[in-house]
Amino acid sequence: MTDMSDERGGRERRARSLRDALRRVKVAAAERSDVVVELRDAERARLEMLADELRAVFADVPADDETFVFNLGPGTPPRLWIDLTSFVVLAEDRRTYRFIKDSRLGRTIIRETDDLDAMADTVTDYVAERIVERERAIEGEWVARRERREESARRERVREARMAGISVPAPAGPPASIPTPPMAGIDRAALGWIAAAFLLGLLLSAIVLSVLHLLGGSAGAG
Repeated sequence: MTDMSDERGGRERRARSLRDALRRVKVAAAERSDVVVELRDAERARLEMLADELRAVFADVPADDETFVFNLGPGTPPRLWIDLTSFVVLAEDRRTYRFIKDSRLGRTIIRETDDLDAMADTVTDYVAERIVERERAIEGEWVARRERREESARRERVREARMAGISVPAPAGPPASIPTPPMAGIDRAALGWIAAAFLLGLLLSAIVLSVLHLLGGSAGAG
């Protein structure tokens, strides 16, 4: 009896071998085309091989994500567009893949290699990073919208309560500043004048009392 796992493994190995064979044939055809046909056709053939490697990757991109293009453009030189700002093109030797990204800061070469698998891995990682960035941006927007909705609902509840004559406490604000003591703003010179006036008042009071005492004594003697 044939083991089903061995049979499946054999089919997978045969499929992998067939894919490798197809790739070798395409590469050989592209290299021959450098001599026989126009160089532009050779560039396009190599970009088509890269597109074939990435087809399954782009099939897994979420349907609502319109960031990516994944299109082999007809221009000269031909470019495999990944999104609106990044693409893969062949270098001057027509064999080296060059992954380029345009931004406000200028043009950046993300990777340059003649290895088809290595370039396919780089593009795959780039796609994954862009998807994660988009998810984080969407999550941030959702949190901001939720906070705005909650604030709007709170204001509406306060407005309805006030219309119904219900006292609504004000929302907690920043802690109130500690009041400055009345004497804290008086400088030392002012304190000196106050002390002098106080002592002068005491002295005048003592003089008045002494005079009254003397006058009282004189009246008693007469």
